[in-house]
Amino acid sequence: MRIPSNYRDRRPVELQLTPMIDCVFLLMIYFLWSSSFAVAEMSLPSKLSAAPALGGSTPRVNEPPPAEADFPNVVVRILWNGSASVWTVNDVPIGSIDELTQRLTSIARIKRDAPIVLDPASDVPLGDVIEIFDLSRVVGFQKIQFAASAEMLGLGARKE
Repeated sequence: MRIPSNYRDRRPVELQLTPMIDCVFLLMIYFLWSSSFAVAEMSLPSKLSAAPALGGSTPRVNEPPPAEADFPNVVVRILWNGSASVWTVNDVPIGSIDELTQRLTSIARIKRDAPIVLDPASDVPLGDVIEIFDLSRVVGFQKIQFAASAEMLGLGARKE
């Protein structure tokens, strides 16, 4: 019987590279599939300018666009002339309720979320004020406010 020896039976060590190569290929495929090849869209600053006009040597300076103007409040004043209501829209007199409807409709087409301020005089019947409020809602305005003076709110100067 022979005694096993580590020195006598030395065989060269063989590396099994096939499983390692398989793992590397699998990792490559995974990273290729999971990565995105889409170009990231970003606004990159540049110093490009418009070409100078014919005969001109100085290029135009790029100016930012003007700021968009805010839409002012639409003030509907309701006055009482003794027998009927009279209206003004932003201090422009209105002749009839139909003309008021047309004016409010044209404003609503431009900007529906413009604030409407109803400013009734103290002697205007409540029914006429409610009629204009309902008209503003029917036309499509969402922000309808009522103007109030300091006297109406009881904030006027008090005498003691």
